[in-house]
Amino acid sequence: MNSFNQRKKDVLFKVDKSSIGEWDERIIGLCGIINSGENYYTTSSCSGRIIVMKDVEKKQSGLFYFVSHDKLKFGNFVEEVQKINQGNYKFKQVPVILHVACRDLENAKSLLEKGQEAGFKRSGIISFGKNIVVELNATEMIEFPLIEEGKLLVSEEFLKIVICKSESNLERGWKKIENLKQILEKG
Repeated sequence: MNSFNQRKKDVLFKVDKSSIGEWDERIIGLCGIINSGENYYTTSSCSGRIIVMKDVEKKQSGLFYFVSHDKLKFGNFVEEVQKINQGNYKFKQVPVILHVACRDLENAKSLLEKGQEAGFKRSGIISFGKNIVVELNATEMIEFPLIEEGKLLVSEEFLKIVICKSESNLERGWKKIENLKQILEKG
């Protein structure tokens, strides 16, 4: 078996190591289309999410306080945030991101072009090692300090505006996922 095919088999049968421990429902269909082709396989994916996390330099256990891949109930979100009474936290709304190993440079170029056509403007080849890896990334993102030394730094009115904008950004990302699915299904 060629090494690309073996790596694909190994990666696709690994246990999910994501922070949620399972496939992100909104991107599963797109990953299935990509993984069903002989020249590609996904190595990681996220349909976008809203996060409250510790504001630290390095990754560590317990980094995420709150994670949602979906729209929020504003009152519930505010209640959760108000429970934090120590430490520094930041708010992040991160866009769709997808890492895809490609059999060769020609396939990588083809996927990049299709990704850009679907709206993934911030995309490129991020690895030329044993795998050629394409990163498809949307641009819609929000990040700011939320809590410092246990004190909420913004008003509920501001949070309401940010949540509304974050949800709009997520929807735009979900549309890009659907666009790419349609483009790939056409061939």
